[in-house]
Parts: sequence; structure tokens; C-alpha cells
Amino acid sequence: MIIKRIFQVIILLFLSVFFLTFYSNYTITNTSKGKTFNNVNSIKKNRVGVVLGTAKYYKDGGINLYFKYRIDAAVELFKNDKIDFILVSGDNSSKSYNEPKTFKKELVKRGIPEDVIFLDYAGFRTLDSVIRAHAIFSQDSFTVISQQFHNERAIYLAENNGLNVIGFNAKDVGGRNGFKVKLREYFARTKAFLDIIFNVEPKFYGEKVEIKSA
Repeated sequence: MIIKRIFQVIILLFLSVFFLTFYSNYTITNTSKGKTFNNVNSIKKNRVGVVLGTAKYYKDGGINLYFKYRIDAAVELFKNDKIDFILVSGDNSSKSYNEPKTFKKELVKRGIPEDVIFLDYAGFRTLDSVIRAHAIFSQDSFTVISQQFHNERAIYLAENNGLNVIGFNAKDVGGRNGFKVKLREYFARTKAFLDIIFNVEPKFYGEKVEIKSA
């Protein structure tokens, strides 16, 4: 009898997790429908584009294609006059790891003027990046730049915090690395869904930064 009861509880927990994962993924996809764009000619102009950070290299070596394609997308938007400024939001949790600075170096190499690039060093998670774009950098409406699945999650988080956000989709990544990231995304979306329910806030806030030309 006890074993049967334990088995029933395990099944119930499994079904609850499955339903939560399915529902959160459905909700995030549905919320962002029609708000992400692949073609630079079809996206409206926003003053600021927020690039979501990632590592430049894979852990096992080689250039991280998510990094490369986000750089490509940001450059394409700027050079087609779809954004005036770029805010790079990423992880700078240690002296040896600085996503925003790495992105900035690459953007400057690609011809983006240094004075239009702003850095958010406390974008530890997508939630932090989105909320801090408003709370620290005073942006209520902006274009988020990442792969489509990531943009959809960012838009969901933004809209549930009263922000008007669209996404420009960087080229996606296939193969083994792409599969692993897509698998993690299911659980990242569940976490984002719960973050909204429990009103989770960024790890850090800080002094406001005005985005303007020098």
C-alpha cells in the first residue's frame, strides 16, 4: 500500500512538471507571436537595441556561433538605421569573464562607433537584462537581439513588466550545440514563467545611465 502511494505521488509530480513545462513554453511562444522579425526591412526602428550576452567561445573550444550571429544581427540593424544605440547586457561576474566588454570589442571591429555602445555588466539572466534596460537605462521600448527562442522569452518577460519590446532574430545554431541549448530552453522558459508568478527581481540595480551620444 505504501509503495503504491509513493508511486502515485511520483506520477503526480511528473505530470505536474510536464504540464508546467508545456504550459510555460506555450504561453511564452504565444505571447511573442508576431513580435520577432528575421528580415531587417520588416522590423520597425527603435532607438535602442539590446544585445543579450553569451560567451565568445564554447567550453570545448571554437567560436560560439550564438555570439557570432548576435554580433552579425546587431551590426545589420545598426547599419540599416533600425537602431541608434546598442546596449550589450551580459555577465561580468568575475574579472576574467566579461561578456559585455567582449561584445563591445567585436562590435567596434565591425565598424560600430564606440560612443553608441553602452554596457550592462549585471545582465546575469535574461530577466535581469530586460528589467535593467528599463530600470537603469530608462528604456520602455526597445529591440532585443538574440536567437528567436531567446527573443521570445525576453519579450514575455518584458511584457509582463510593462515594457514594449520586439525582437530581431539572429541566425540560429544547429548541430549538437544547438540541440543542447534548445533542450535547456524548455527549462529556462519554465523558470521565466515562475519568475513572473513570484515577481522575481534582478540581482542588482544601481545608478541610472543615460543613453546618448558623447
